[in-house]
Amino acid sequence: MDLEKLLFDVKNNNISIDEAIKKLKNLPYEDLGYAKIDHHRKLRQGISEVIYCEGKTHEQVLGIINKMLEKGSYNIIGTRVSNELYNFLYDKVEKLEYYKDARIICVNKKEINMNNGFISVVAAGTSDMKVSEEAAVTAELLGNNVKRVYDVGVAGIHRLFAHLDDIQNANVVIAVAGMEGALASVVAGLVSKPVIAVPTSVGYGANFHGLSALLTMLNSCASGVSVVNIDNGFGAGVLAHMINSLASK
Repeated sequence: MDLEKLLFDVKNNNISIDEAIKKLKNLPYEDLGYAKIDHHRKLRQGISEVIYCEGKTHEQVLGIINKMLEKGSYNIIGTRVSNELYNFLYDKVEKLEYYKDARIICVNKKEINMNNGFISVVAAGTSDMKVSEEAAVTAELLGNNVKRVYDVGVAGIHRLFAHLDDIQNANVVIAVAGMEGALASVVAGLVSKPVIAVPTSVGYGANFHGLSALLTMLNSCASGVSVVNIDNGFGAGVLAHMINSLASK
């Protein structure tokens, strides 16, 4: 629900006070039995609640989307969306967009004010693309310009140097890497902006499904590095959006 619009409508007599009270009854959250939808989150945090779809049934995801649409929500984001879930939703939800590489859906997309500047998403390898795209698309849907610099891992570090302008001029950089996860330290040593490190589960056995990359990033010798959880592109995209929003003020 857009609370600001609701108050504006009351002020201008577009709706009655009684009608407004009915709309406010389900704030701050609405209990569906299997989910409690936080309709107040955008008011508190500036970002509406995002649906984490993995582990939910198709029907549960559809029910949450429909309830959010009833409350006037737009740019509804769902993460970790499988092809099967998208195919299920395709003919049941209007204005549905699917970002396959990012495994993200956006429902009822509307134009929003864009932050100034841009975010750079730098990925070590093509195998890291799912996580990188989750970060990039999340940031874009929240209102940021994003530049992608992919397949520039430390095994061929000369590839990274060809994109220094796009990295150094960003307001914030997201560095995504699996294997040993060294890319984040290298990038942080080249820029004067915050670096958000995202370890991925890409790698051979001793990678321990991303643990080696996580520990490398946590032990970075470079300053200004923050680290999110393994494969958490969404978390990195949200944090980058928050930083870029502050830089845009």
